[in-house]
Amino acid sequence: MERRECATESERITELLDGPRLAPLTGSKADALVVLVHGYGSNGDDLISLARAIQQALPAAAFVAPNAPSQLPQMAAAYQWWPIETFSMAERAHGAAAAAPGLDAFLTLELEKAEVTSDRLLLVGFSQGTMMALHVGLRRAQPVAGIVGISGMLVAPELLEEEMRTRPPVLLIHGTEDDVVPFRSMDLAERTLSAAGVEVATHVSEGVGHGVEHDGLVATVNFARRILL
Repeated sequence: MERRECATESERITELLDGPRLAPLTGSKADALVVLVHGYGSNGDDLISLARAIQQALPAAAFVAPNAPSQLPQMAAAYQWWPIETFSMAERAHGAAAAAPGLDAFLTLELEKAEVTSDRLLLVGFSQGTMMALHVGLRRAQPVAGIVGISGMLVAPELLEEEMRTRPPVLLIHGTEDDVVPFRSMDLAERTLSAAGVEVATHVSEGVGHGVEHDGLVATVNFARRILL
């Protein structure tokens, strides 16, 4: 009975966060797992396009882009990791902390299914997904291979040193013309992460708004190759 309850909980988490996938191009068993975490109001289908850009460089990796656990009211295929109402730091901290256990459990289940160890897991987040990737990736008991954060920010920086459990390498990418998440967020995150002993690289996308362009994809691919090949 106890084992069945565990299985049911695992199935619930997987169903709640499931999304589009790409199998390894090699056709063989995956030797790495890349999880792409989408932003507010988006979905896994949108972010899996980044996977196709990375896949050629990591032909033996599997990719998955889960949908966040709740939909925006009256909007089809628009998901959120937490509702945005006040845009306050307190709201972000509470929202990320509330959503973190579900994403963390999903990562564990995906690693088990792929038969891949945590040190072969790359997290790639965009916007609110970056906030989630950094929040969860730095707090997992087993270190991940690395984290790419695009157009996002570090949530609750004052709690990082107290709560972080591992220090995987991080790449931060941000457009200078981002009018959704301020460009200065990258510098603030870099300084906090570096002070906590995390290896941080940054890539500035000149003239780019709240999105990722070719130069950002190239930086992501180079980072992925460095940590997974």
